[in-house]
Amino acid sequence: MAQCLQSKNIIITGASGGIGERMAYLCAERGANLVLIARNIEKLQILQAELKRRFSGDFHIFQLDVSDTDKVATVFAQVQRVFKEVHVLVNNAGFGVFSYANEAEMAEVKAMFDVNVIGLISCTKMVLPQMLDQKHGHIINIASQAGKIATPKSSAYSATKHAVLGYTNSLRMELHKHRIKVTAVNPGPIETNFFNIADKEGTYVENVKKYMLDPEAVAKKVVDSMLTSTREINLPRWMNMGSIIFALFPRLFERVGSNVFNKK
Repeated sequence: MAQCLQSKNIIITGASGGIGERMAYLCAERGANLVLIARNIEKLQILQAELKRRFSGDFHIFQLDVSDTDKVATVFAQVQRVFKEVHVLVNNAGFGVFSYANEAEMAEVKAMFDVNVIGLISCTKMVLPQMLDQKHGHIINIASQAGKIATPKSSAYSATKHAVLGYTNSLRMELHKHRIKVTAVNPGPIETNFFNIADKEGTYVENVKKYMLDPEAVAKKVVDSMLTSTREINLPRWMNMGSIIFALFPRLFERVGSNVFNKK
């Protein structure tokens, strides 16, 4: 059932493309006001113009690389002047690079942690005082099935998503008594431009194309969960069953599943 977001104030990072852009359209369609954040200001300007043309909400854009924690503080100070209340923060900004551990460039490893983990934590810290004062709010962190099942050629990327899940689960327990909801979203591969960077050789996309998730469907699941007590969204369901089996029988799973998951 479509969640009513009329006049709710929602912040989405990584909003210039992929599921971030699709979430923006779905939220606007349901009456939300939006702050959209991304590095690519040109794409944000196009998105903002289209949202204003089609919908009646209040739409603001900010250019930001979330790995720059000083700039995060500056931008979110501006956001607080726009939104006196923040109902939902979606930490969607992130990227991955698939490399074997011995071949991974440390600059890329550091960049993934700076964006996927430190950036997410930094943005969350910026809205927490406001949400604690309000005594309500919803933080949605886009993690990954890679945070539950590590696979070959994704050691560093999986490590960032393990970190996101650890942070999210702790945050949920901390904020429960304050009536602030926290949701982790764990999708498998989504058909977006994420793989233009992550999959340099193109082999992963070729191998898993038939299993890739529709970004519109993923975005709808996330938007439907807004302001609900949803703990996790795991997509696709069959892949999440793999993570449950892995948690119960890790040695067997790694032995039997190594060929299945070595698609990169």
